[in-house]
Amino acid sequence: MNPELPNVDLALFARPDPNLLLPPPAQRSTHAPRILLLYGSVRERSYSRLLTEEAARLLRALGAETRVFDPRGLPLPDAEPDSHPKVQELRELAQWAEGMVWTSPERHGAMTGIMKAQIDWIPLAVGSVRPTQGKTLAVMEVSGGSQSFNAVNQLRVLGRWMRMITIPNQSSVAKAFLEFEENGRMKPSPYYERVVDVMEELVKFTLLTRDCADYLVDRYSERRESAEALSRRVNLRSI
Repeated sequence: MNPELPNVDLALFARPDPNLLLPPPAQRSTHAPRILLLYGSVRERSYSRLLTEEAARLLRALGAETRVFDPRGLPLPDAEPDSHPKVQELRELAQWAEGMVWTSPERHGAMTGIMKAQIDWIPLAVGSVRPTQGKTLAVMEVSGGSQSFNAVNQLRVLGRWMRMITIPNQSSVAKAFLEFEENGRMKPSPYYERVVDVMEELVKFTLLTRDCADYLVDRYSERRESAEALSRRVNLRSI
């Protein structure tokens, strides 16, 4: 027992090991970073979807592998069992991803229900495994009026709740209806350059953290719990 830390279980308490934060080259992942992109609108001409597609193009050019989830047909949370095909598709993509991009329109000063429903269907835990913990996240929003940050701020709160590593940069595209060509491509502008910045930063953070993500979010308090107890504590289905 350490007399200065009488309440700490020293068998489970240790100084962080820098060697575990940077695996040797032979142990580092060599596959393309895997990025899942979610957007929060099902309109035919959805600017959050167009911005997401632009981000996916940039990510692929930066060396990432991308998947874009189509929210059409996804039921409201708890309206259907989690065996619903769209729910299973989303959850499998969340497991596959090493990083994510969340893009929402701002509606009535907040993210859309479509955006929130997707995040709500991603469980905090599957058994003792947290599907999003330690994964990187970039947040973006589009609005029909002047530039706002309400939606991205809310997305950041959700990213923290999902125990994700949300990158510092973000994108907010004002008057989005003016920023895209008829063919859906984004016009050159400072808004576009910010999207480039955000995607570049996301890929860098993903490469930096993906091989040590489990270690980064390994917690003393959870090492003291059994997997069964942890699953009971974080499972919100009964609420």
